[in-house]
Amino acid sequence: MMNKNLIIICCFFTLILQAQQEDENAINQVLDSWHRAAATANFQEYFDKMTETSVFVGTDATEHWDKQEFMEFSKPYFDAGKAWDFTPLERHVFLGPDHNIAWFDELLDTWMLISRGSGVLVREEGSWKIAHYVLSLAIPNDSVEEVIKLKKENDSILKSSILLKQPN
Repeated sequence: MMNKNLIIICCFFTLILQAQQEDENAINQVLDSWHRAAATANFQEYFDKMTETSVFVGTDATEHWDKQEFMEFSKPYFDAGKAWDFTPLERHVFLGPDHNIAWFDELLDTWMLISRGSGVLVREEGSWKIAHYVLSLAIPNDSVEEVIKLKKENDSILKSSILLKQPN
């Protein structure tokens, strides 16, 4: 009886691990094809990988776009024949307990050198879609002081304009 229960438990965990691996593979395929669609200027394929309510956060502090805004911003780049070429170097994928939401972080080889992407995917009608994506620059800790000096004036202006918009 004990051996039978052990076999059942092992089979159950094997199925769970297999389902998790299948989801991770599907998520990696979505993200890889999303990056490839940008590199090959396939506007439709790129934006089909995103939910209708998706958000894209770029490297500039002013870049926080819903899908429609991001499409409008991106269209000229895609129309020119090449948007951007981000090649994943490393990626970590994490699944929620119900396997209908996932989050990830990735290191990317880009024209900005090594950058970081992170985001959230949701399962919609059996397919994984990008709901939120954040692109950031990977800055070596030893260079942070130099970067702060470069950003100081612009960030001060932006911070003031944000504070002016807030209610008292």
